[in-house]
Amino acid sequence: MTLVQLEYIVAVDTYRSFVGAADKCFVTQPTLSMQIQKLEEMLNVKIFDRSKQPVIPTEIGSQIIEQARLILQESHKIKELISSQQQDIVGELKVGIIPTVAPYLLPQVIAAMMEKYPDLKLLIWEYTTEDIIHHLKTGVLDCGILATPLADNAITEIPLYYETFVTYISKNSKLFKKKNIDANDLEDENIWLLNEGHCMRSQVLNICRSTKDNRLQGLTYNTGSVETLIRMVDMNNGATLLPELALVDLTPKQLSKVRSFKSPEPVREISLATHKNYIKKRMLNAFKEEILAVIPKAMKQKKKKDVVGI
Repeated sequence: MTLVQLEYIVAVDTYRSFVGAADKCFVTQPTLSMQIQKLEEMLNVKIFDRSKQPVIPTEIGSQIIEQARLILQESHKIKELISSQQQDIVGELKVGIIPTVAPYLLPQVIAAMMEKYPDLKLLIWEYTTEDIIHHLKTGVLDCGILATPLADNAITEIPLYYETFVTYISKNSKLFKKKNIDANDLEDENIWLLNEGHCMRSQVLNICRSTKDNRLQGLTYNTGSVETLIRMVDMNNGATLLPELALVDLTPKQLSKVRSFKSPEPVREISLATHKNYIKKRMLNAFKEEILAVIPKAMKQKKKKDVVGI
C-alpha cells in the first residue's frame, strides 16, 4: 500500500469520476485505475462500485477512504514541519468564499497577498456555504470564508469580523422617511431575497421573521447577486437587506436609500473556516492577517451586536 494509491482513491471519491480524478492527479486514467485495482487486490475488497454513475464507494470502501484521508493528512504534516522552519510562505492555498463576501473583501486582500508572498499560489472559488463545508471535509479546499456559526464539529471557525445588516429601501416606500428601521417595519414590504442555498437569504428571513418569497406584482426572481437585489429595488420598488461592506460601491443617490436598524443592530459573523485537522497554519495565519488589515476596526468588535443565525 502506497500514499499514491491512497491519494488516488481519495481523488476518485472527491470527484466521483476516474477520469476527473486522474486529471486532478496529473496522471492518465489507465494509470490511476491500475493503481486502485492493485490496492483492491491487495486488500481483497472492492473500494468503488464501478457500475454506478457517478462512481460511488462501497460500504467498506467509504471506511477505507475515510482512513486514507487521515493518513494523508498526517503525512502532509511532515512537509508542514519543514515549511514552518522556513521564512518564506510558499505553496498553494485553496480558498472557498461565499458570493456575498467575495467582491467586497477579496480584491484588496488578493493584491496584498500577491505583493507580500510572491511564491504563494492562491486558488479561489465562490461557493455556497454548503459547498464550502463539503469541500473542506473532502480536502478540495484548505479554508473557507463564510458566515458562522456552523455548529459542525468537523469544522474549526476563526471569527474575523461582524458585519452589520442595513436596509435598502425604495424612495416610494412608506419607510423611506424613517431614519432607523425596526425588523417589524418590514412585515408589509416586498422583500427582495437571494435564492435558495445562500446563507444570507436565511439570515434576512430570520431578521424579518418571515418566510415570504421575493415576489412583486406576480414576479418571482431568483438571484445570487447582491448587486442584482440593489437594482431590483431601484427599478421595481420594494426593499432588501445589504451587508455593510456592500455600501462602499453605492452612489450618493443610492446611499440615500440606506437605513440602519435600531440597536441592537443585526450582524453576520464572518469567519475563516478550516477542517479540524488542517495543518498549513503559517499560510492560514498570513491570510487571516491580510484580511484583518482591510477590515475597519469597529467591525472587529462583537459587543452590542446581535449575531444572526444561518
